[in-house]
Amino acid sequence: MAISRGHRFSIQFDEAFPQGLVMVGEVSPDTEYQSREDRAAGRATRQRVDEITGKRQWKVAVTDPSEPNAKRASFEVTLLADVQPVPTTSEVLPGMRPVELDGLTAEPRVAGNGEFKYQSFLFRATGFKAVASGGGRSSKAGAGEQSAKAA
Repeated sequence: MAISRGHRFSIQFDEAFPQGLVMVGEVSPDTEYQSREDRAAGRATRQRVDEITGKRQWKVAVTDPSEPNAKRASFEVTLLADVQPVPTTSEVLPGMRPVELDGLTAEPRVAGNGEFKYQSFLFRATGFKAVASGGGRSSKAGAGEQSAKAA
């Protein structure tokens, strides 16, 4: 059986990120490219919409502490939701908070240039889960309706 290009594999958060993730910064809208002419004409920026789910796309920068390669430890995750997802945890340092993702999917990609190509994944999620206080396991709470990108 052939798997079509762009297939999204469902994956458990603990399998993908055994030590969890640290969110750096804030959740922001994933906007379409706006040309210089569009900006000069005062056209509004448009937020991207996922072609499969029809939900708005949001992006968030995260760091994976279990990644041994420092250059690949930080990446963006695409969140798919009608309204902006809100993290369920508080900051441990200014601008940094541990997070767990709900509804996580991984899409295989080839990254890198020339002869230095490698396997990477584009991660998408539907929102945030509440992080359990011990052991890295989570309880599903608070995401409700507020239920991506590696390089």
